[in-house]
Amino acid sequence: MLAPVASSSFENDLERIEILAASPVTSSALLERNLNCIYEQAAAARFDDYDVVSIARVAPAVMYRIFDLRVGLREKLAHYEMLGLMTPTAVQGFRDVFRVLRYVSDMLGEIASMEPNTSDPGYLLRGFTGEENNTLINYAFYRDGRSVAFQSGDVILVRGRAHNSAAIARIGDVDSQFSHIGIVHIDEQGSHWMVESLIEDGAIINPLGKALDHNIVRAVLYRNRDADFAARAAKSIFDYVAASRVRGGKRILYDFSMRTDETRNLFCSKLVRLAFSQASEGGVILPKYPTHIGRKNRDFLDRVGVATDMTFAPADIDMESSFDLVAEWQDYRETANIRLQDFTMDKIFEWMERYNYRFEETSAIRLVSLLGRLSSHFSESAKQTLSSVFPRVPSNMPRKTVAVVAMLHKTAEPIYLELQRQNQQLVMETGVPMHGLDIFAALEAIRERCGNRIGYLVR
Repeated sequence: MLAPVASSSFENDLERIEILAASPVTSSALLERNLNCIYEQAAAARFDDYDVVSIARVAPAVMYRIFDLRVGLREKLAHYEMLGLMTPTAVQGFRDVFRVLRYVSDMLGEIASMEPNTSDPGYLLRGFTGEENNTLINYAFYRDGRSVAFQSGDVILVRGRAHNSAAIARIGDVDSQFSHIGIVHIDEQGSHWMVESLIEDGAIINPLGKALDHNIVRAVLYRNRDADFAARAAKSIFDYVAASRVRGGKRILYDFSMRTDETRNLFCSKLVRLAFSQASEGGVILPKYPTHIGRKNRDFLDRVGVATDMTFAPADIDMESSFDLVAEWQDYRETANIRLQDFTMDKIFEWMERYNYRFEETSAIRLVSLLGRLSSHFSESAKQTLSSVFPRVPSNMPRKTVAVVAMLHKTAEPIYLELQRQNQQLVMETGVPMHGLDIFAALEAIRERCGNRIGYLVR
């Protein structure tokens, strides 16, 4: 295994990773070893080991090298599948590498922007906009510097900034950086729509611009290699959802069970799965590598309503060899914050498993959850009016789910704010955000200080 080497140039260390990624492999064992070495090398990179001014200067070029490296690895998936090398360990290795390289690229973007989350940005950019290397484009789809042109059937993977988004991204055994997915439909008039399933609305059709303005920090555009098939999938699910939204239609509610074996209700990934299944008459069933939900601590999952041990998580599309990664976007003013959320959620779930913490309702939480359930039966205008006081709750969300989501938020928020202050202080002193190992150490210090009660988690 390669040992981390501190040098004056991160580019030298990146070259070692690129060599590993480009190395031909003839066995699953070699593929697994190379992926593990790439992960170890990237995870060990600490930007305070390097000259920060130099890092900021070369960051845009290095970010594209990392992006191209990930694109290149994805393009090999079909070949490795043909050779029979995609063992569960190799699949996990790819997921780990994609995740850690995104984090490294985010940190470079934060350093290069010269304002890596020292304050609340106030507003987020629309997805796939911005002038700070926010959008990285696959060279095969680059068109003279013009903005990304969407096609009907494109799939967009996103991450929001709420704590429940971090929880969704971490709900399976595979950590991810995404919480939602939808499919683009372009109608005959050229209007762009996002067909998606939202917790509060169920299956719905939104203007694409509105969806990309919906409080997101990260987005990835994937495109099926069969454009006609993808367009049929988009049209099929657009018509299906549109029929449910007309007067007299039966609304398609959000499916909290995360099961993929029935389509009466739909969670976001299952809607995309249904689109491609309908267009292929059942011939294409996503995902190829589903997410396993096997946490020992089932208390949280049971309260949320998860009723399966295998599902289609949004980030599973990252591993679909029939889809190209066209472009990836992130708002660098906020990427450090969602990284802190990710690691906070990692630790909360770990504490629940390792130390047997459980969420304990108080009378105040019970009241909030009851009022939230009642608000689900109000008119849409009344829900919007009350949204600053009560949760905007769908009619099929159980009271215990409202309660656990509220407790999750109220437990995670103080922890996150403490980490955010530490990160801001470090950025002001060094220009470099906290490394993952330092974030985890800070989280463990919080647990030890809090003892048997961490927010609404009780041991």
